[in-house]
Amino acid sequence: MSADDPIYLDNAATTPLDPTVIEVMTRSLAHEGGRGNPASGHVFGRRAAERIEAARAEVGALIGADAADIVFTSGATEADNLAVLGAARAEGHRGRHLVSSRIEHKAVLDPCRRLERDGWTVSLLAPDRSGRIDPGAVAAALRPDTVLVSVLWVSNEIGVIQDVAAIGSLCRERGILFHTDAAQAVGKLPMDVRSLPIDLMSFTAHKLYGPKGIGALYVHAQARARVQPLLFGGGQERGLRPGTLPTHQIVGFGTACALARAALAAEAKRLSALRERLWEQLRGIEGVYLNGEDAPRIPGILNVSFEGVEGESLVTGLVDLALSTGSACNSASGEPSYVLRALGRDPQLAQSSLRFSLGRFSTPADIDTAGAAVRREVARLRELSPAAEPSGRASDAARELVGEAGGPGQEVWIRFRLRVTEARVQGASYRVYGCPHTLAVAAWLAERLPGRSGADLIPGAPAEWAHALDVPIEKLGRLLVLEDALGACQRRWSEV
Repeated sequence: MSADDPIYLDNAATTPLDPTVIEVMTRSLAHEGGRGNPASGHVFGRRAAERIEAARAEVGALIGADAADIVFTSGATEADNLAVLGAARAEGHRGRHLVSSRIEHKAVLDPCRRLERDGWTVSLLAPDRSGRIDPGAVAAALRPDTVLVSVLWVSNEIGVIQDVAAIGSLCRERGILFHTDAAQAVGKLPMDVRSLPIDLMSFTAHKLYGPKGIGALYVHAQARARVQPLLFGGGQERGLRPGTLPTHQIVGFGTACALARAALAAEAKRLSALRERLWEQLRGIEGVYLNGEDAPRIPGILNVSFEGVEGESLVTGLVDLALSTGSACNSASGEPSYVLRALGRDPQLAQSSLRFSLGRFSTPADIDTAGAAVRREVARLRELSPAAEPSGRASDAARELVGEAGGPGQEVWIRFRLRVTEARVQGASYRVYGCPHTLAVAAWLAERLPGRSGADLIPGAPAEWAHALDVPIEKLGRLLVLEDALGACQRRWSEV
């Protein structure tokens, strides 16, 4: 990593490869088993197969599973799909009802929606305000035709830990399969699946310093016959996931699991201290909220919302930090987090959240730099907002015109102030709450207003502004609010 790179605080999205993993994978690709297909009977195939089975044992050891219960997949998304779709379809003769939660990863929610289109019924449970799924709510949702319950072990956005032991016990008592997405739990929490009532568990290498493109589904031995494959052709992975196994990726996965197992206790203690160090630097900001505050959380995730700050602008302004506003799968959309909305956060607070996910290479200096950067940027954006002014009224200065559109609680709030003399704009200032594109266009417009008359006050149309500043088409509606604010200035001009 270059010294000029931003500080990486997005380990919940993906972790960097551990140098030891890189070394082991490079050797595997170069000469140690990289040549043969592990399904082949010759010496090269046997060497590859031996390395895969050694890695399978390491993967199993991290979660307390027998190696035979580990099915390799392309990642947690495929493992989730195999668990949800494969179990539902295999058990469809017994019933067509599933139970899950509103805060699952999309890799679980989207397969559930697929099943709904195919005639299954899915009950999605709401969390409490701390982000926990009440086992009692799971029990109440179970029906005679329920065949699968899927509840994630750790929230990928807020780091809250669910009571999978209690939920799994409810299912085991009734003969219902229980699946958990453990992508954020494996390697962070001590676990022994042999002692837990878990039938199916998904996880992936790239959340624990291993390679992307390889993951696993733990399948309890007694549940294997109750899951159908999604793919066919080859019979690998005990018929549940065919395809030639990628030796180097699996070897890297195994090494990553071995490293995580050796460092688990010490790393959890270190990350907990770093997380609390960061929260101490942020908790003094007025209008700050810790999401998942009253629930047990894994050490490395801190999710915080800020009043009066637009989340996308906040992330964009933190140029020295690499982090997300929520799940990496959804942060590019700029929409409020569906997980935080499920917790009861209003749309603006949900949209203004930052997820700090710390990792193996995070340092105290990184934390201090991040805390200072967030404090500065929150203060800057709040000062830029119309809320920082007592009102939208014009001052007593001669010919000051104020035009405003949007307002508190809306995704855009803009206020222009124009100083007018001799029927011309002499100066323009603005206050704005909105996304980075809204802020950029507001500044661009303010530069073009001086010298204009009331008749030609508005310089062009929103579509032209969007073209000039490369604003995405989905943000065009926000520029209409800027046009409305200038229109309000124009109307006031004609009134005086």
